[in-house]
Amino acid sequence: MTMETTRRDFIKTTSVVTGGLMMGFTIAATKNEAKAAGMVYTPNAWVHIADDNTITILSARSEMGQGVYTAMPMLIAEELNVGINQIKVAIAPPGAVYVNALLGAQITGGSTSVRDGWEKLRISGAQVREMLISAAAAEWKVNRATLRAENGMVLGANGKKATYGSLAAAASKLPVPEKVAIKDPKDFRIVGKRVPRLDTPAKTNGTAEFGMDVKLPGMVYASLEQCPVIGGKVKSFDGSKAKAMPGVVDVVQISDGVAVVANSYWQAVKARKALSVQWDEGAGAAITTASVINGTRNAIGTGKVLEITKPVGNVADAMKGAAKVIKAEYITPMQAHAPLEPMNFTANFVNGKMTLIGPTQFQQGAQGAVAEALGLKPEDISVQTTFLGGGFGRRIELDFIVQAAQIAKAVGKPVKLVWSREDDMTHDFYRPAGVNQLQAGLDAQGNPVALHFKVSSQSVTQRAFGLPKDTLDPFMAEAAVAGYNIPNTQHDLIIHDSGMRVGYWRAVSHNMNAFANESFMDELAKAAGKDPYAYRMALLKDKPRFANVLKLAATKAGWGKPLPAGRARGIALMEGYDTYMAQVAEVSIKNGEVVVHRITVAADVGQIVNPDIVEAQIQSSINFGMSAGLKHEITLEKGVVQQTNFNNFQVVRMHESPVIDITLVKSTEKPGGIGEPGSAVVVPAIANAVAALTGKRVRQLPINAANLRQA
Repeated sequence: MTMETTRRDFIKTTSVVTGGLMMGFTIAATKNEAKAAGMVYTPNAWVHIADDNTITILSARSEMGQGVYTAMPMLIAEELNVGINQIKVAIAPPGAVYVNALLGAQITGGSTSVRDGWEKLRISGAQVREMLISAAAAEWKVNRATLRAENGMVLGANGKKATYGSLAAAASKLPVPEKVAIKDPKDFRIVGKRVPRLDTPAKTNGTAEFGMDVKLPGMVYASLEQCPVIGGKVKSFDGSKAKAMPGVVDVVQISDGVAVVANSYWQAVKARKALSVQWDEGAGAAITTASVINGTRNAIGTGKVLEITKPVGNVADAMKGAAKVIKAEYITPMQAHAPLEPMNFTANFVNGKMTLIGPTQFQQGAQGAVAEALGLKPEDISVQTTFLGGGFGRRIELDFIVQAAQIAKAVGKPVKLVWSREDDMTHDFYRPAGVNQLQAGLDAQGNPVALHFKVSSQSVTQRAFGLPKDTLDPFMAEAAVAGYNIPNTQHDLIIHDSGMRVGYWRAVSHNMNAFANESFMDELAKAAGKDPYAYRMALLKDKPRFANVLKLAATKAGWGKPLPAGRARGIALMEGYDTYMAQVAEVSIKNGEVVVHRITVAADVGQIVNPDIVEAQIQSSINFGMSAGLKHEITLEKGVVQQTNFNNFQVVRMHESPVIDITLVKSTEKPGGIGEPGSAVVVPAIANAVAALTGKRVRQLPINAANLRQA
């Protein structure tokens, strides 16, 4: 259970995991580095302690800006009784012990990191703490009840003390206690505090390693020509001109296209332009934006209907007896992930073993996909995760990792595959288009007595994980059932395969379902002649967490108070990822475009690990959601994506970002997820504000000048 290693380079670990414990690992290190660090002991898979008292905590979730590199170690450090500045942090290697229990694999996504780690990481810290105390008790021959662990030391009577490092060797040989006491939240010293992010120094001084920063001795670069129509294959190609260009090492065909390999990235890109490739575009060449939307809409009447929940009451009879029936259709377009760091990965194939280094949200998937593609054993593939320059679900996909591995094996050199922005934008796994059709019956007082909710879209889970056909995809049904008390309800889901390559996108189906539900709720309030906020509150009896955030957001935003001329407010509410959130948007119109001045947020996220990270996540998700809601859509002509860069897929710029006023609810509930809900709630809040201001209801996103004119 001991090994020589460097203090800091745990990112290069490989592990053998058995029964939930890391039984051993090796790290490449120079003799000087190893000598400086001394021996490292591993009481469990999350904590490594060197005999010089260097403590390294592993984060099993990929750091892509969302703060897990800080939040996850905070949970362990709290129970280990060490200050956050006393630890170092590294990203965990692939291993069964690091599986995200909420997702069933070692995946970073679904706003699950803190929810999954809330108890198990605290328990892991407490286990190591208790093992260190037991080691000290055995060494000093005293009752362990007389000892305590604090600030990296075990303390006893009469000034007796020892560092964790000096006890780590003995502690690592003890059995891991199955049951340990973890702190009552009232005793937290770290969790719940505004702790500065641990990755900030490295990301500001240039020492942080992203995928684009990886360099290996003798490394070459690859640029990959792929079919303009996703799914198309190479019929034939001529690489002779490319091979003759300066710096070119090789031109190789792989399953997804033709790669040019050169001594520099720019040499590879220039030579790639000299390729002559004939493509078999396949069935995808027939896909257009209209075919995607129309097919999705038509499926509502022709496809198999799946129940999201069991119907409540009798919707059909209630509709017949309603004083008024309201119908509406809402359309959400396809979206690209477009993280600022384009897809890239480095691969090195030596002596039958593959080393993969780069940004991924799915370590086990990378290992398995490359093993299958190359005919290797998973244990012969190591995955080293760098920082991610954004993910949003795109880096759960494995295409670019397999491509890098195939190229590296073909050329026999370390290869870094780098996609251009245009490659990234036109070969994504897109958020699928969605069509929501809602119908409600109102009584004579305008109260809803019946609601029939229908959603049609493509199933990402069928494509990505083989969900059987005609099986409910829960990732299509998120936020479909709103929190309002309506006596008769029916919620239907229809899966339609548009032929596009689709993927999970930040907040997944919350985006289409919250947009539909919250826009429709405003439409019902208007039909009833009632205030949208008051209308919602009346439907939230016995829903305290919903009602509380709605009231907080409305009050903080000054709901009902006069605004400057040319401005209006809109409100929206949603539960997602065990987080309850309400937002109020304040908007105006300038030159036909929507200007968002202020977003007021009330969020009940349960118990909070780091309020500063929570606020940053809300701010980022609001700007992300605004980009999609006001500007973004992916369109197709003959199967070819028309958006190629940020000139025609624009993001919200700094001067367009609104004032964001956040209220976090103090709560003793279990933690909720926070990386995604804000992206879904902000869009209907803006849509409702625009409708209040202009009298026009935009039911097809984005809410841009063209769609506003057609509303």
